[in-house]
Amino acid sequence: MTKKIDVRQLRPGMYVADLGSDWMAHPFLRSSLKIKDEAMVAKIVESGIHEVYIDPAKGLDVADAPTQHEVECQLEEQMLQAATEPVAPRRASATEEMGRAKKIHAEAHKIIHNIMQDVRLGEQVKLEKVEPVVEQMTESILRNGGALLSLCRVKNKDDYTFLHSVSVCALQVSFCRALAMDAATLHLAGIGGLLHDIGKVKVPDKILNKAGRLTDEEFKVMKCHVTESKQILDQTMGISEISIQVAYQHHERHDGSGYPEGLKGEAISQMGKMAAICDVYDAITSDRVYHKGLPPHEALRKIFEWSKFHFDPALVQQFLRTIGIYPVGTLVMLESGRLAIVLEQGEGNLLQPTVKVIYDSRRQQYIEPKMVDLARPVGHGGGDKIAGHETADRWGIDLSRFA
Repeated sequence: MTKKIDVRQLRPGMYVADLGSDWMAHPFLRSSLKIKDEAMVAKIVESGIHEVYIDPAKGLDVADAPTQHEVECQLEEQMLQAATEPVAPRRASATEEMGRAKKIHAEAHKIIHNIMQDVRLGEQVKLEKVEPVVEQMTESILRNGGALLSLCRVKNKDDYTFLHSVSVCALQVSFCRALAMDAATLHLAGIGGLLHDIGKVKVPDKILNKAGRLTDEEFKVMKCHVTESKQILDQTMGISEISIQVAYQHHERHDGSGYPEGLKGEAISQMGKMAAICDVYDAITSDRVYHKGLPPHEALRKIFEWSKFHFDPALVQQFLRTIGIYPVGTLVMLESGRLAIVLEQGEGNLLQPTVKVIYDSRRQQYIEPKMVDLARPVGHGGGDKIAGHETADRWGIDLSRFA
């Protein structure tokens, strides 16, 4: 059983099972490694990592350290407490919005692809190409944010950079909406989200598309994309400070361990703090050639855990309420033994979303899909409760057939 310890407790001879940090933020080729000497400990500390998980079965132990299971149970309890506030009301159902959201998502993907190609060829970003699609995305989220966000979960590994930009845009706009920001701010934040990685056009393809973890030198080059983004956006006619903050500060961390400036706490703008959360959430839930994406609920738990150091804790709690304790598109087990896909968040209680029941786990067979509003009582379209999260792989379920 792995255990969680403070990095100050690390000693040569210990085996680190998990570095306790998002995999993009550290220079190590793997997240699990044997501690050979004090120099390796120093490198981990210098990377801004505060806590790690060790495996006593493969190395030295810390007797009184909490187990990973104990830590996760405590985090789940804290997350449930944070998910009690109601969410913003919807103007349309997920079913009504999905068709429009698919068209908008495809258009946003095409736009950011073309813009990055133009910048690669030496042209400047033209906001008149960006603003219409961001406005459409914002309007879709205001009608029903779950529809567009569920589409953002599906990514082609070879098209990751473009689809990630679309996802961060949608997440940033949804986040701003949850904080009751005005429409103009939502729009500017969305532009920043869509263009937040524009500087990656300056990163050599052999590094950007490398099918494996980056070396220390390659990692340094990759980190330069943030500065490149700012330089590109500074030259963009009509760009706002809000949009630049999203792009330039999305790799800064609350404890000062981020880049490019190592800003700490209130030195980071609110938009920068929000963008950091959106960027990491989308990245760690996405499949890459060298990294299997986490299920959304596990990613939320990780971000909740990392908020102790890397993110603003209050904003992480709000992000949790934005995405939902059971994010749209995820698979859940109901107390009845049926498996269901989350369709949209409950407006009064995030623990009672509307779901589509699709599978009987006891009989291990598909059943006729049925919509269930878990906020309603028996006989009125409800009458069940969520027992926990599930993964489609475990049950051999193809979620795409229910999209």
